[in-house]
Amino acid sequence: MSLPGFPDAMPIEGLLGGLLIGLAGAIMLLGLGRIAGVSGLAARSVGIAGSSKARALAIAFILGLPAGAWMINRFYAEIEVHFPASPLPLIIGGLLVGFGTRLGSGCTSGHGVCGVSRLSPRSMVATALFMATGFATVGLMRLFGFMS
Repeated sequence: MSLPGFPDAMPIEGLLGGLLIGLAGAIMLLGLGRIAGVSGLAARSVGIAGSSKARALAIAFILGLPAGAWMINRFYAEIEVHFPASPLPLIIGGLLVGFGTRLGSGCTSGHGVCGVSRLSPRSMVATALFMATGFATVGLMRLFGFMS
């Protein structure tokens, strides 16, 4: 199925992926009393945040992210990946994302998926700022010729 103006869109797969992300967040919150925010789980998995009791869960969750992508790639369809010629944009982007998650007390998965679903005012503001920043970044990149 393709969408007008978006020939490479995969709406069914996107819907299924979104449902699985929501299910994972609900299982973490309802079953374990923990928020499924990836930045917090990543920090906990390497021992720079949180208690050691939840570290094994955090490690399992973080390892499950690339394992899930590998399974989809292996059994469903080849995933086409494009990286910039220089690693510098990736390094700068990673540092900015890391700084932003610490500044915003969480990442898009923690605020956007888990926080908004709990009607957290802080998460709603954070998610609105994530979206506005994304829109502005794409607009500037197009304006300066970095995107078509």
